[in-house]
Amino acid sequence: MERGSAAAVIIGNEVLTAKVQDLNGPLLARRLRDRGIPLRGMTIVPDEIDAIVEAVAHSRSIASHVFTSGGIGPTHDDVTVRGVALALGRRVVRLEPLERMVRAHYGEAMAPEALRLAEAPEGTELLWREGIWYPILHCEGVYLLPGVPQLFQHQLEVVLARMEGAPPKLRTLYLSLEEAVIAHVLDRVALELPQVAIGSYPEFDRSAGYRVKVTVESTQLALVDEVVGRLKRELPAGGVLRIE
Repeated sequence: MERGSAAAVIIGNEVLTAKVQDLNGPLLARRLRDRGIPLRGMTIVPDEIDAIVEAVAHSRSIASHVFTSGGIGPTHDDVTVRGVALALGRRVVRLEPLERMVRAHYGEAMAPEALRLAEAPEGTELLWREGIWYPILHCEGVYLLPGVPQLFQHQLEVVLARMEGAPPKLRTLYLSLEEAVIAHVLDRVALELPQVAIGSYPEFDRSAGYRVKVTVESTQLALVDEVVGRLKRELPAGGVLRIE
């Protein structure tokens, strides 16, 4: 497990059947990157307890923080709480503060099924966001967030505010060369400086004006500059069109 890293479990039959486009996964990836928290994996699973248990257990094996999206609600297919509880080896319990909140929210017309919203893994911490009546459920590094994108976005910021990270430094080189020509240089530099992430992305649209985009990324600016300098020196003359 990489300390300080994150993983995500996107839950919902509607995502897997393309009835709904997942917006939460891409948003999470961007915001984690902004905060300098590496995302080690993202899994999309159906609204099935066994699938959720397996995905959460795997995510916890590779990351310190696990975000789930979806499956929080009062209907039959909202099984995230039970799945996460099983993955953590905890019971599902009804939390008194949640029950009071649910009863106050729905009032006298509350249907009995609404009390499913008062259930959580035993030992859950409640994290509140002003203006949103239902809290984030947090247990052993697993954060249960809603699937509704607007709510997910607002509650995500509450969680990210609790985390520390080092935002990466990034430089991008645009090359006139094809990947096969530059591969040996990238291999050598990546092997000698493994703490710097080097990415190579070919461009097949000739109107773009370049053949390959190379990204150089690290939390240490000095290392980024060192790699960029080496690539400029070691790639064939004229191969670097511009650097951003």
